[in-house]
Amino acid sequence: MSQTDFDFRVLATCGAARRGRIRTSRGTIETPAFMPVGTLATVKAMLPESVAATGAEILLSNTYHLMLRPGPDRIDRLGGLHAFMNWNKPILTDSGGFQVMSLSALRKLTEKGVTFRSHIDGSEHVLTPERSIEIQHKLGSDITMCLDECTPYPVDMKMAESSMRMSMRWAQRCRDVFVPRPGHALFGIQQGSVCPDLRTESSEALTGIGFDGYAIGGLAVGEPQDAMLGILEKTVATLPHDKPRYLMGVGTPDDILQAVRHGVDMFDCVMPTRSGRTGQAFTRLGRLNIKNSRHADDPEPLDPECRCPACRSYSRAYLHHVFKANEIICSMLITWHNLQFYQDHVSRIRAAITEGTLETPGSPDSP
Repeated sequence: MSQTDFDFRVLATCGAARRGRIRTSRGTIETPAFMPVGTLATVKAMLPESVAATGAEILLSNTYHLMLRPGPDRIDRLGGLHAFMNWNKPILTDSGGFQVMSLSALRKLTEKGVTFRSHIDGSEHVLTPERSIEIQHKLGSDITMCLDECTPYPVDMKMAESSMRMSMRWAQRCRDVFVPRPGHALFGIQQGSVCPDLRTESSEALTGIGFDGYAIGGLAVGEPQDAMLGILEKTVATLPHDKPRYLMGVGTPDDILQAVRHGVDMFDCVMPTRSGRTGQAFTRLGRLNIKNSRHADDPEPLDPECRCPACRSYSRAYLHHVFKANEIICSMLITWHNLQFYQDHVSRIRAAITEGTLETPGSPDSP
């Protein structure tokens, strides 16, 4: 095995939970891992150096948005996404399937792919499995995602079945055109809504094609947590044990913890950054709304156990003031804090798996 082969190893287990390590050509990723979302080649309100300082080892960018602006050819000419956004660690790119789903009024879906109109200027575009892989190649993605159709919730089961099977045919087309490179990977995406039988069928189809990792898509789209966890309980184990498992678009700290207990290794979500821009902070004692007037005279930090700049150097009173004054520094500081909280959360989970204490009281159940 070369130094740059893509590789995943399970280092420890606690029940179904796994403590692992992914190796790519741009560095290692300790799992369970949380990926900050940098949709447009930027994590909102953060410098790349600041994102790395939280402990993040990989982030996510989005094919749909980057194909529209600034365009994959331009990014390719400028040295690829890593050079373009000044991030030298691994990048996973979502294929665009979720964003296309949200454009139901602006798209037409066929076996070939998706024809849609840009939400920016109304221009028409076609995204096929082959085109999605080509774009991600030009971006220089370390982990490329197959194009799939992400069904909404609730959805008719016949529609979910038809959609899942088309996504599996698209997965084969993605595999056929993906260009293998040392240290790079292609992930397939399990679909099937909240039907365990469809999920199992999807896993069997993906495993038959063969991927470097496996994502669980079509969850966190409006279903209650118990429905999501019920699907994970029944279907995570149908994915290969020796490959990374990625639950897309999840979620709250508790969602992450519960999913880890079902054997999931990777996560992404806009929640910590979006919450930071609206004055919502995650702390070990629960969520905190900095715009609440009770913080106006509070000299304490957001979380005394946190090592982020917001907690080291600023009071709740100051953050309350700059939020009320609509100053950008508030979004910057609380976003940094939230991303630090998420990275600390998965770090504690990794330690608990290694120590064999994840299932015991006092493990990282609570924020």
